[in-house]
Amino acid sequence: MAYQEARGIKRLINACFFSAAGYKATWQHEEAFRLEVMLFVVTTPLAIWLGQTTVEKLLLIGSMVLVLLVELLNSAIEAAVDRIGLEHHELSGRAKDIGSAAVMTSLAWAAITWTLILF
Repeated sequence: MAYQEARGIKRLINACFFSAAGYKATWQHEEAFRLEVMLFVVTTPLAIWLGQTTVEKLLLIGSMVLVLLVELLNSAIEAAVDRIGLEHHELSGRAKDIGSAAVMTSLAWAAITWTLILF
């Protein structure tokens, strides 16, 4: 891995650049991530407006952040699996399906959170 010798603040700065590259790559290559970011952009002001307490607002926004986090991890899994090989393999398919299930679970959790808080 690049810049392993970096320590302290330099390591933190490098990590920020690597993270930015990760966001950029995910944005460029994953349509689902772009849609979920757009959903986040729409739901965050709604959460601030509709949430009656700070905790409600944090839960509403946090449930959408969770979706983004899981999508980033799923995209990383998919990229790693595709790097290994694009031919069909049962374990590759299983890894991708499990990652997809994780995203679906986070979306369901967000929907449940929004439903219970708002209704």
